[in-house]
Amino acid sequence: MKELDLNQSVYALTKKYPELIDTLKELGFAGIVNPLVRRTLGRKMTIPKGCDNQKKDLNEVIKTLESAGYSVKQ
Repeated sequence: MKELDLNQSVYALTKKYPELIDTLKELGFAGIVNPLVRRTLGRKMTIPKGCDNQKKDLNEVIKTLESAGYSVKQ
């Protein structure tokens, strides 16, 4: 199972698991598909920070990630 540490940056997680980009896009994180955004903002952004910025429920995002086959570490 693929482990996601929510303390890691979005950039690090998508570098390790490129298929995560599609899952995050489906969750409404549209900027994730832009490589420039991933390399710049993604280096400082975490999934919890992204949820906070976009007013998304982190628990719902975690459930979706787990349904997609990820083990989420908080």
